[in-house]
Amino acid sequence: MESGKKDIRSMSEAQLRDFFSSRGLGAYRGSQVHQWLWQKGASTFEEMTSLSRAVRDELDKEFFIPKARIPHCQHSSDGTIKNAIELPDGLIVESVLIPADGRTTLCVSCQVGCAMGCAFCATARLKRTRDLTAAEIYDQVLLAEAQSIEYFSRPLSNIVFMGMGEPTMNYSQVMRAIELITSDAALGMSPRRITVSTVGNARMIRRMADDGARFHLAVSLHWAIQEKRATIMPIAQSVPLDELLDSLNYWYSKTKSRVTLEYVIWKGLNDGIEDVKALIAFARRVPSKVNLIEYNDIGDERFSTASREVTRMYIDALEAAGITTVVRYSKGRDIDAACGQLAGKRENKE
Repeated sequence: MESGKKDIRSMSEAQLRDFFSSRGLGAYRGSQVHQWLWQKGASTFEEMTSLSRAVRDELDKEFFIPKARIPHCQHSSDGTIKNAIELPDGLIVESVLIPADGRTTLCVSCQVGCAMGCAFCATARLKRTRDLTAAEIYDQVLLAEAQSIEYFSRPLSNIVFMGMGEPTMNYSQVMRAIELITSDAALGMSPRRITVSTVGNARMIRRMADDGARFHLAVSLHWAIQEKRATIMPIAQSVPLDELLDSLNYWYSKTKSRVTLEYVIWKGLNDGIEDVKALIAFARRVPSKVNLIEYNDIGDERFSTASREVTRMYIDALEAAGITTVVRYSKGRDIDAACGQLAGKRENKE
């Protein structure tokens, strides 16, 4: 932080308008600055050319603009791009840009590390250092938007909060970031192109519904048998499946948006017929669809990818039960950018 100066991106448009009004410079200047910051992505006050020199000098005396940057990125053979995002204080998170079928999806991070402790996730092995600000989340989107245009000749089409961190544990900043991403005064992206993923924080799922969420919700389920899920996901010890299910039905009653149940199949763990039946029973109790996800190795011998035959068993059983099912084959494995692999390996080595 620059000595004595305030982070201007911590201020709302109303606060910016008040700042200019109190100095007799016209409240409308606050809206101009807001547009420069969030719609045009200005990194310095010099870039704000619609403001007079005197106004820019006044801003420079009072404020600074901290910005995230990409010191390093990796390109996968399948087109996926993994970005090391350096935050203004020097800490590193990762984001992943994934091209597919005429669109590009960005997987964003919301925390440095994660405190949820899921046994199968590389990020869980990093201690949670701090939450990201809404601006730091937003910066990941702006940087990826430029990459999408440069490498794929199209703007960013979808955003998933499935990177490092648990979104519901950084609630206010994640919601503020989504507000900015979807605001006509900033990026103007439809909230229906955004998905927030949680390990199953029932209380916060209800809060998102009460707060009028218009984005999609995904839940990392992975096992629909309570005592088994609790062995790999600590959240299940405090939020049992019945409580989670109640919160998901509450979400649907408020939003009318069905839930995506994310489900990784592991060899020798949840690859039996009783596991399939439990998933079907759970999915039938809430308006939902199932995403079957191919496991990505993180070097833990307890977890290995189930066979394609087992995946086919799941697909056939789910579809026979009338449950919409999608198989998500991972991209970016060769650069450790696939689901569950984000752990800042290159940065940690350095």
